[in-house]
Amino acid sequence: MASRTLGELFDTFQQEAFRLETLDDYSKSGNVDAYQAFLAGKPQPTGYNADWVAELRSHTSEGKRVYRVHVLSRPLTPYLRFELGWGYQKNVTGGEEFFILDTTGKSNPLQGAPDFWLFDDVTPAVMSYAPDGSFVGANVLPAEQAAEFRAYRDKALAHAVPFTEWWAKYGE
Repeated sequence: MASRTLGELFDTFQQEAFRLETLDDYSKSGNVDAYQAFLAGKPQPTGYNADWVAELRSHTSEGKRVYRVHVLSRPLTPYLRFELGWGYQKNVTGGEEFFILDTTGKSNPLQGAPDFWLFDDVTPAVMSYAPDGSFVGANVLPAEQAAEFRAYRDKALAHAVPFTEWWAKYGE
């Protein structure tokens, strides 16, 4: 099978796309201008994340599920305040589901797990970042390696709570 890109996987998944986020800062990986506006105390720009929300709606309107777990601890980094306060709040309008695995004061059950997307339970794509935090690319792995990523997903979901529940308690 020819190697596929992350974009192609988003275009072709049939049932679900799961994301595990493990970093505290993705500020150099996209939405840099919006992040700077957030830090400056400006209002959320009109049309913020509109392309992603439209893509989410196209998937969720077809009954596909897009969801993620973010592993984090408090206090939140400035970037996480931005991502959760602006990004997650906006993306929910497109049907994306979010869960938080809060490791504050306890061990991380996913210590060492990579950032990844898992498409339809069979296609993992490991996300790579440069030392400065910028996105380098995704390494799409063969289906034979999917079991490891399903185990990470299942463990993450077993220890996570819905974002809205977590945000109501800890949101800033």
